[in-house]
Amino acid sequence: MRKEPETKSPRRILYVENGIGYGGAVICLRHLVRNLDRARFEPMVITGRTGPDYEEIAAEATWKHIPDRRINTVALKNKLRDAGWSRRIPAMYFILNQLLSRLDDIGNFLPHFLQLLWAAIRFRPALIHANNEPLCNRAAVFSGKLLRVPVICHVRGDLGPAVGGSRMLRWLYQLPNHFIPVSHWISEGIAATGVPPEKRTVVYDGIGLDDMDTNADGGKFRHEYDIPGNAFAVGLVGLLIPWKGQDLFLDAASRLASKIPGLKMVIVGGTPEECATYEQELRMRVSQEGLDDVVIFTGHVSEMPAVYNGLDVVVSASTTPEPLGTVVIECMTMARPLVAPNHGGAAEMAEDDRTALLFIPGDSDSLADAIQRLYSEDGLGKHIGMAAREKALARFSVDNHVQHVQNIYDSLLYGGKARCKNRRNPHEARN
Repeated sequence: MRKEPETKSPRRILYVENGIGYGGAVICLRHLVRNLDRARFEPMVITGRTGPDYEEIAAEATWKHIPDRRINTVALKNKLRDAGWSRRIPAMYFILNQLLSRLDDIGNFLPHFLQLLWAAIRFRPALIHANNEPLCNRAAVFSGKLLRVPVICHVRGDLGPAVGGSRMLRWLYQLPNHFIPVSHWISEGIAATGVPPEKRTVVYDGIGLDDMDTNADGGKFRHEYDIPGNAFAVGLVGLLIPWKGQDLFLDAASRLASKIPGLKMVIVGGTPEECATYEQELRMRVSQEGLDDVVIFTGHVSEMPAVYNGLDVVVSASTTPEPLGTVVIECMTMARPLVAPNHGGAAEMAEDDRTALLFIPGDSDSLADAIQRLYSEDGLGKHIGMAAREKALARFSVDNHVQHVQNIYDSLLYGGKARCKNRRNPHEARN
């Protein structure tokens, strides 16, 4: 029998976020921290990045910024990859790439790990909750092992094909005490590393439904970015990262520009520092293809309800399977028509022709056809949006999300197995 949680003093939970930038993973973490039962749990959040959005966390919990990147080795590796001279001498590219990897270990990982470990020693957590997979958050995993406290990895991204076959990564995936994959698709990927079912609990991300105002002023968003009221606005929402599919979105824009009068293809999202070159390439392509009057870049936008209401169609175009994008959940909650690729978390969450239009992943013609349908078929967008909202309200409640996560905390802190294991929770039934 599991020992009941003690309530005399809150157990301290250390959250560690080392993502590429401020996006869905951080937003969902903030929902969790804000709604945590403070009578039972005391949170501290450490992030590897900083900025105005990150600084807002300080109003919700103890927050500390510990840089995880002092040397931009990603940019250096990209330059090395693009430099023709590096491949002219046998083994030169491999040797230089390995040297940059060691520079990353010494200049980035080691200082971050030591500072994180010291912060953890001072905070004395009962449990460490890493907001990403073990490789990205290995500093948090190692800190937990050294302090002999349970470690949870909240896995939100594609593990990639190499995970199952790499001995080092398989070893790393054995270290956390429990995994919270955000979809069944992600859970299956974790299983490929040898993690047993009892160490995996699928918990869908939660959205603050009260924050998603379906009456938000979409006209304000349109006015700010010079989108006429009678324009047909299609928006791709997400960080400007190649796998998010902005190139595919531009392919569709080229095909639709002459077919839909007043078309505006809106790219909504900020750009991580290491992807600045990618944004420049996208902007150059827009100019070269004569799409300046069609494509709009907004940069990062904080007031997302107004964005969704200002768009006629919301697109998720990830070229590799995405676990369970925040955009998909928010769009469904806002009752907006969604077009998404038929893979990963989107395919798990949405039902084609009922709660979204699903297109063939990586196929710009299929994406363009789905957008064209929503423009041409009267009432289709409204029908899809309302059905999607009904499903989202039943499935993506923050209260449900927080309760399931707290159940996992209880199981690790007070003994016994996680209540949910790898079974579907009531709010996790497949389509």
